[in-house]
Amino acid sequence: MKRSIIPSAVIAAALLLGASLSFAVETKSGTAGETKAISHGKASAKSAKAKGAKAAAKPKFVDINSASKAELMKLPGISAAEADKIIAGRPFNTKARLVTNKIITIGAYENIKQLIIAKQK
Repeated sequence: MKRSIIPSAVIAAALLLGASLSFAVETKSGTAGETKAISHGKASAKSAKAKGAKAAAKPKFVDINSASKAELMKLPGISAAEADKIIAGRPFNTKARLVTNKIITIGAYENIKQLIIAKQK
């Protein structure tokens, strides 16, 4: 009797799980912008232009592992001495290493953390 209950329970659980996943995918609602874009042809063209403008507006990140001294000095709050410290301390595994290795202050890091990345070779 135990042998027949276990496979039946497993099959029932699999069917319920599969049904709930497919239901979740079918009932997922789009955002308001997507709904408008679907219902109005002109709105879809406008939303495509807006997405293109947002993509163009993305800031260019400065890689702290390969940037020149001049590029580093363009960052807010980074002086020539700090740029030299960054270059001397390379390579960095993460951008947070600038603070943990005492290259720059926490305040300076807070100002630039959205503008920098630490790419690995």
